[in-house]
Amino acid sequence: MTETVDLRTTPKVAATPELLKKECAAKLGIAPSRVAHLRIRRRSIDARQRHVMVNLSVIVHVDSYDAAADTVETIAYPDISAAPQAIIVGAGPAGLFAALELIELNVRPIVLERGKDVDSRRRDMVAINREGTVDPDSNYCFGEGGAGAYSDGKLYTRSKKRGPVEKVLRIFHQHGAQADILVDAHPHIGTDRLPAVIKAIRQTIEASGGEVHFGSRVESLITEGSEVTGVKCADGTEYHGPVILATGHSARDVYRYLVDSGITVQPKGIAVGVRLEHPQALIDRLQYHSPEGRGKYLPAAEYSMLTRVDDRAVYSFCMCPGGYIIPAASAPGQLVVNGMSPANRGTQWANSGMVVEILPEDVPGDPDDPLRMMHYQEEIEHTFFEAAGRTQQAPAQRMLDFTQGRQSDTLPRSSYPPGLISARMDRLLPSPIACRLSEAFKVFDSKQRGFLTNEAVLIGDETRTSSPVRIPRDPDTLTHITHSGLYPCGEGAGYAGGIVSAAIDGIMTARALAAKIYPTANIQGINPLH
Repeated sequence: MTETVDLRTTPKVAATPELLKKECAAKLGIAPSRVAHLRIRRRSIDARQRHVMVNLSVIVHVDSYDAAADTVETIAYPDISAAPQAIIVGAGPAGLFAALELIELNVRPIVLERGKDVDSRRRDMVAINREGTVDPDSNYCFGEGGAGAYSDGKLYTRSKKRGPVEKVLRIFHQHGAQADILVDAHPHIGTDRLPAVIKAIRQTIEASGGEVHFGSRVESLITEGSEVTGVKCADGTEYHGPVILATGHSARDVYRYLVDSGITVQPKGIAVGVRLEHPQALIDRLQYHSPEGRGKYLPAAEYSMLTRVDDRAVYSFCMCPGGYIIPAASAPGQLVVNGMSPANRGTQWANSGMVVEILPEDVPGDPDDPLRMMHYQEEIEHTFFEAAGRTQQAPAQRMLDFTQGRQSDTLPRSSYPPGLISARMDRLLPSPIACRLSEAFKVFDSKQRGFLTNEAVLIGDETRTSSPVRIPRDPDTLTHITHSGLYPCGEGAGYAGGIVSAAIDGIMTARALAAKIYPTANIQGINPLH
């Protein structure tokens, strides 16, 4: 027999099996000896009050352990070697999950990735960190797994109304991610573990009869009138079939190609700012309301900040407790930073993007230019690259110095591998961004005293929070509004913002494509949400 027990308990009880067993038994009114097994179904930390508590939903096996009740459902992927094929451009989360969904729906995916496989990418990451050398086809943005592969693996999303979040998490778990991602309110795989999970997903695609090709940069679409019927790669190889375009938010050459080819692209709002790095111990003390910080039983603390300054949102983005800041340029001549955390979130630093909402009407230039938001990103990235002496060292300024408009005489130790250069970030950033950030930091400090401190450092620049364009598609068929056979998908097309939301969009796009190939099939019946 199993019972579900909902508890609100202390971190010590939540982390100690014997204490948790006693508390569950007390809640059920039974002796602890009758508790044969516990499985935590959901877990979240509530640090809003001075005494931090943990909310748990626990499956309690009473008298005997029924292992079948704890089995996580998996998906059996069929052999689709002889099925009709579809082309997927990009092997990030949108592309990979689109491929898995197509296999379930009896469509053979051909995945084309401009970069390298996830293991080979490591050497190019080292080259960026140590030498400042950026390979335009293999970097933190391009390659197997996309930008997410080496930038954290956070799986928290607010997209629950848009698609099957639980299915995405279960697929990650089926391919090697730790079981905690099925439990935690803010699930996280970790940069050190995610590459192996991505490789396992690729192996599933190939074992089912799909194909994954690396070093295959798509240069153009093949069209017949207004229908897209395939793609052509830089080496001249052609692949034929309907096309899911899942390139990620940094494939600027693709955006330029689409515009030059007369395929409609629209400018989209973005967010621009910096990476803000604090000592993790300081964030622990602030978030857990204790001079001792997290103590023995709590994880590295997270935070989330949001306010509005002059009618624009200013907020934290991609918060990485116990993490690193990394160089995220996707081509020479750029300087961009991002953040990541290993699975144990064990470094001495906490970082997050601190960004300001920028709308198309905020950006000067030709209002009819669909790429003007992209140009705005490029200008900022080039400005920072020049300020860094044309290296991947990052301009930086202590947080309080930034708000008071003064150069930092010294900089703290940082997680950023190429190193920091003291600079006037308040002058390097466009004035509307710098001024709003400065005011927002004061607001954040009023809510959490000690957050605004010279122990923290601003490291710039953070420009790749989302795609600068939207590639418009029909809301029912998910095809491009003027070109049938083209399915814009994921973060690069402007329809997602993170690993899970991109994976969900990949799933939904695959379903739309399969419904076109098999118009009489009950797609929902073929592919339950699990």
